[in-house]
Amino acid sequence: MDKIEINWENCFGIGKLTHEFNFEALSSNTFMIYAPNGTMKTSFARVFDLVAKSNPNDMPCDRVYPHKLPKFEIQSDGSPISPENILVVNAEDNGFDAAHKISRFLASQELKEKYDVIYFELEERKREFIKKLKAVSQSTDCEEEIVSTFADQSKDTFFEVLLDNSKDLSDTTIKYNFKYNDIFDKKDNVKKFLDKNQSLLNQYVTDYTTLLSKSKFFKQSDNPFGTAQANEIIKSIEDNSFFEAGHKFVLEDGTEITDATVLKQIVQEELNKILTNAKLVQAFEKFDKAIGANAELRVFKRAVEKDNTLLVELSNYNGFQKKVWKNYLSEIKTESLDLAKHYEDKKVKLEKIIAEAKKEISLWIKIIKTFNDRFYVPFEVVLVNQQDILLKQETANLEFDYIEKNESPIRQKKENLLKILSKGEQRAFFILQFLFEIESRKNSSEKHLIVFDDIADSFDYKNKFAIIEYIRDLHLSNDFRLIILTHNFDFYRTIASRMDLPRPVVYMASKSENKEITLHTGQYRNEIFGYFVKNYKKSRFFISLIPFVRNIIEYTESIDCYDYGTLTKSMHLKIDSTSLTVQDIFDVFQSRLVKLTGKSIDFGHENLIEYLYNTADEVFNEPNLNEINLENKITLAIAIRLKAEEYLIGKLPEVDITTITSNQTNHLFQAYKTKYPESNAISILAQVNLMTPENIHINAFMFEPLIDMSVNHLKDLFKKTKELHL
Repeated sequence: MDKIEINWENCFGIGKLTHEFNFEALSSNTFMIYAPNGTMKTSFARVFDLVAKSNPNDMPCDRVYPHKLPKFEIQSDGSPISPENILVVNAEDNGFDAAHKISRFLASQELKEKYDVIYFELEERKREFIKKLKAVSQSTDCEEEIVSTFADQSKDTFFEVLLDNSKDLSDTTIKYNFKYNDIFDKKDNVKKFLDKNQSLLNQYVTDYTTLLSKSKFFKQSDNPFGTAQANEIIKSIEDNSFFEAGHKFVLEDGTEITDATVLKQIVQEELNKILTNAKLVQAFEKFDKAIGANAELRVFKRAVEKDNTLLVELSNYNGFQKKVWKNYLSEIKTESLDLAKHYEDKKVKLEKIIAEAKKEISLWIKIIKTFNDRFYVPFEVVLVNQQDILLKQETANLEFDYIEKNESPIRQKKENLLKILSKGEQRAFFILQFLFEIESRKNSSEKHLIVFDDIADSFDYKNKFAIIEYIRDLHLSNDFRLIILTHNFDFYRTIASRMDLPRPVVYMASKSENKEITLHTGQYRNEIFGYFVKNYKKSRFFISLIPFVRNIIEYTESIDCYDYGTLTKSMHLKIDSTSLTVQDIFDVFQSRLVKLTGKSIDFGHENLIEYLYNTADEVFNEPNLNEINLENKITLAIAIRLKAEEYLIGKLPEVDITTITSNQTNHLFQAYKTKYPESNAISILAQVNLMTPENIHINAFMFEPLIDMSVNHLKDLFKKTKELHL
């Protein structure tokens, strides 16, 4: 991406803009454009943003001339630019969320591709397995529930849970006559009920185990033989082959069993004796009554009424839950073992990939540290799920420690944080999003174009310089091509200076009356006053020196100084203003400016006021007038005010201007409004009163308002002010 060419027409108010940004030829990674408000800055960024989002159909036609179709060609090295290679960064873009993009730089593309091949193949197998597991469990969410059940003994992933439990699956299974969520419901209502009614449950279990210990068949001991063990035996000899082979069971009382049906009958009879015991029935009825008082436990009530022995199992709720899942896995034992073995085979490769990828997590830490160190905001960024980003295919999870003065940090999610941050602090947060996106693009083999759209606008100074420092790092890294847009003149000068940008890559934008945009070589990067002094022989610069020198006198001496008064007479119509010559003003310049010592001018004999009006006329009549040049605007502003005062003094002969010591234009204007309240001139004079003071009373540090103002506004006001005299 050595050269970017744009050819636009009728795009967001840009009538026409054709330009080539030749990074290679100018040996710079960065171009800088200062665009006064309303010129083209936002429109420029929006065109690039639409192309980046591959959404050119959203490009609106010209609002005034809708028949003019938009044209927005952007070429990179002679070919249409790839949308993926453009990023528009705007601190106001609170809709930008890099979360879905951030993860791509956590591992190199090669590692990510290897991981994805294995991961997606495992996921496909898992989907098929889950269908079978759901059929036997009838659980609403098999994966989540089995993982949460065994979370205390695994790495919290489905595959690890399956691998752990596949080692001791049984060949015999219990056919539960309840659905999984009848007992283990999503809201944990059953568990809450059991915890609340623990005494009733304990009573039932105590009575049950007492009866079990007295049975001639079941036994209660350190190694109990209960219904579960009996059922396993019954299942294993169900086809009678055990007995047909000549084997038999001999019970403790000497009873011999040679048939599976007889064994079943004995077990059922013993169980019935226990379950129909009056004391146990009474304990169950108390428990069952407690369940009935809770409407949310209807399905649980039906399940335990169908099988009272569930209460014994539920005395260890978590243990029974694990037992149930192991039983379900055992029901599809072949499939469980196959998937577990397949995962175990792939696990070694996955862990190797993840180990490599985790090395790159340091990039996260670097970006977060950069942000926390450079930006002054009341929060610190925290990455909370480093281990899961690749293993579980989760996007990165950022949280924020909000820090009030003298208070302990409070951990906040993004949504809550944004509610308590100031506008400037929110902009800093949005910049964080872009930092991740920018860093993610460093891994690309191609260069990317980043368009910064007034990135530091509305930041306080300490964060503004943090942004400048980061942009400077990008500029020096040679990883990107940058176009920096701003209407903030201080930011423009600072960027050009801090990044030491060569003159040809710094522009100022202007817009003609037909909305054609021109990018001029950028000016006023350094101290403006010296530039004016250097060009003192040119009429527009000579006139523009007047307010600067007047300010110098004001700051170094006082407004009572004679020279200050002389210069004031060239900016306000005083009694002897019309008798001043250009030489009178130049004499003041020479007495104050060492650089003009021994210099001379050949136009000193001219009347100052006429000289000033003539120069303003030249500016007004100049074709294709540069919209930005300060000397044009200062000349027009001074001439406008003098013309306005000339008109006002003529209409107010009763006013003694010698008594006006400050704010003369406004003083005359107020008197005029009182005397001529219905005059059509009031609106024009009001504009003069509002627009010219800040454009004339300026110094080397405070002239951005004048640069931002369109020269066409001043030309229009100059014309209207002159017409007052007709």
